Amino acid sequence: MSGHNKFSKIKNKKAANDAATGKIYTKIGREIVVAVKEGGPDPNSNAKLKTVIAKARANNMPNDNINRSIKKATGELSSVNYEAMTYEGYGPAGSAVIVQALTDNKNRTASEVRHYFDHHGGSLGSTNCVSYLFTKKGVIDIPKGVGITEDDMMMHSIEANAEDCVTYDTFYEILTTPENFESARQYFESNNIPMDNAELDLIPANYIKLEADKLKSFLKLIDELEDNDDIQEVYHNVELPEDDEE
Repeated sequence: MSGHNKFSKIKNKKAANDAATGKIYTKIGREIVVAVKEGGPDPNSNAKLKTVIAKARANNMPNDNINRSIKKATGELSSVNYEAMTYEGYGPAGSAVIVQALTDNKNRTASEVRHYFDHHGGSLGSTNCVSYLFTKKGVIDIPKGVGITEDDMMMHSIEANAEDCVTYDTFYEILTTPENFESARQYFESNNIPMDNAELDLIPANYIKLEADKLKSFLKLIDELEDNDDIQEVYHNVELPEDDEE
């Protein structure tokens, strides 16, 4: 879930340690296939592929899985053509939700996404109905406890031409423009600074709070969306209470 706050990050880290690991690998594998078909199998000349591989390794995806996905894209193994789709809609209490998918069957995925929204008190909307509430940013999460002080991280973020550096309890969050994201990621990589996460995110301008019953329905909607193999990312503007992520 990419509501983009520290609590959603906690949930993502937990997910990587349980049964959701297989689904994470499936989703990243699709991203690798698409990246290879768009820019070729060499990460040194394909920045998008290099970023996805970095994401795969941050999620402890085995090299065999990564290489298998690359071979699928190049035709060495049986391949499936995936199409990128974006859906926008309203969750409970008018919350804003953006769903990004990679699918081999647009009709199936659209029908399933619509069902999830309808089933949990929301509605699928038209293109651009909520996207104006979000801004695309590069997001790099760096764990604390790696010998880098907060002052050091501020200096690193300046050197990396980042827009901002936000300190949380267990990690630093570096924000960049989409254009500077890859160079910033490479800066931290070349300086041997470990990254828990490095990707382009959609960040809401403002968060909203939901009443308990609406929040319960909202979380069920997000869980169903994220459980679908076709769906890569789910972005929203709901403030999540910490207790819901513990």
